[in-house]
Amino acid sequence: MTDGPSLHRTVTFSAPVDAGRTWSVLRRGGGDPTFRRVGPAMWRTSRMESGPVTVSVVQTDRDTVEADAWGPGAAEMLATLPQALGCDDDPSELVPVHPSVADAHRRFPGLRVPQTSRVLEALLAAIIEQRVVGKDARDSWRRLLLEHGDAAPGPAPEGMRVFPTAETWASLPSWAWHQAGVDPQRYRTAQACARVGVQLERVAAQHDQAATYRALRSIPGVGVWTAAETGSRALGDADAVPFGDFHLGHLVGTGLVGRRLHEDDEIARALEPYRPQRYRVVRLLELSPLVRLERHGPRAPQVDHRSR
Repeated sequence: MTDGPSLHRTVTFSAPVDAGRTWSVLRRGGGDPTFRRVGPAMWRTSRMESGPVTVSVVQTDRDTVEADAWGPGAAEMLATLPQALGCDDDPSELVPVHPSVADAHRRFPGLRVPQTSRVLEALLAAIIEQRVVGKDARDSWRRLLLEHGDAAPGPAPEGMRVFPTAETWASLPSWAWHQAGVDPQRYRTAQACARVGVQLERVAAQHDQAATYRALRSIPGVGVWTAAETGSRALGDADAVPFGDFHLGHLVGTGLVGRRLHEDDEIARALEPYRPQRYRVVRLLELSPLVRLERHGPRAPQVDHRSR
């Protein structure tokens, strides 16, 4: 699919940026139809307020990226690209008080927390990941996007799709969710979110994280974990801890105290010295070669608690 000539932008940061690792959290598995790596280029699709877009991003220097975008949302994508790559995030604010955190902070100086501002995209992907193992969630996401997403604008790699409209998500019949392996509890939550998707995006556009989290948490089925998974991608929240995540107790416990932690309260105490940079610490521990991450089990809790 082609949508006119591309628009181009060069983005130069004031400090090192690692575009690949920063955006890796936006990719939902190797078969994600909204994200591809082809050589040095990251290809990503999105649905901006102005319409669908495909963007190709290549890092050319430690502080510079070159980007081309196609589609109705191209100008908006390029205008917001610095934020999406974490230009408003300042890794230097982290004071690493533990050797494993300090080591990872040195190894990955360009790691940023992205701020895509696409709340519904991050939110629905997180809901699909609730209570299931990662492979099953990735398969569901891939199938839904391939079946119901729009063709990617421009010369996107074959098979790429654009996140469906909120109206499409809200109107998907139960059999479509069932075929994708999404149970009724998750798809009803997803559809409830889709029905208020426009309002959520408007709240987020005011750059008031607290108000956005209140709006997210007001939706039945959206709890601490789902809101945090959304905030760490769409809102640029460096403090968005995904409490309840299957791996979090092992990751934080092994990385900071030398043993697996089993309760959210224990995890919170271990991370407390890093507030308001707790998600950054979690992300650094995920990348650290000193911490081995468990690779089995569902990421989200069986119930995404709404009381915390």
